[in-house]
Amino acid sequence: MIDLTARQVQILRAIIEEFIETAESVGSDTIDKKFNIGVSPATIRNEMVYLQDQNYLKKSHASAGRIPTSKAMKLYVNELMKEKELSVADEVSAKEKIWKSRDVLGDLLYETTRVLADKSRALSVAITDGGKLYHSGSANLLSMPEFYDIDAMRHVLQAIEEVSVLDEIFDFGANENPIQITFGSELGNRNLESIGAIYMKINAGSHSCKLGVIGSSRFDYPYVIPMMKYFKGLIEDLTIG
Repeated sequence: MIDLTARQVQILRAIIEEFIETAESVGSDTIDKKFNIGVSPATIRNEMVYLQDQNYLKKSHASAGRIPTSKAMKLYVNELMKEKELSVADEVSAKEKIWKSRDVLGDLLYETTRVLADKSRALSVAITDGGKLYHSGSANLLSMPEFYDIDAMRHVLQAIEEVSVLDEIFDFGANENPIQITFGSELGNRNLESIGAIYMKINAGSHSCKLGVIGSSRFDYPYVIPMMKYFKGLIEDLTIG
């Protein structure tokens, strides 16, 4: 259950969506000008202070604005956002691109990571239960301000070379939800603080696999999550029997 008022939820959603779009901390004046909240900037500031006290927001080092915490982002994904309906073109193009690789699981997973990296504009990875790792889209990280920091970039590139590290990132705080989300701030590694990871388990015939995307915490969640669900369904259908 959300422990916030309707107005607090409205302000928090606005801050999250502005942060996802700009990668910058968000101030009350921005919320007042861009979103129709219907209250004064002073009231918005007071609500932001409350949201910070409840660990939904934190102050940015760079300015007086605030950015959402992992708690806020998970609330947004699980309860506040509305998933987009994939277009027929999205579904058809995704299926066409992996169809030719359907007979060999490794080829299917590799092709899936290539397409998912393009769709999510992030780094896509797949891991088999035998420890085989496939990934694509490393260059996408270079377009994200969070990875202008060479240490952050290096740590992510190192992580995707080791299945055990990826498993730790993906499985951190795993719960019963079909979609698992992990943020670097939860992992206790300063160099991974800016990352976000989304993954799901897939039953590929007699094999259990993991499919995920890694990038900043600012994914286009309403689009990326239904796209990942679509790939999960495709892979499971193509590997039956």
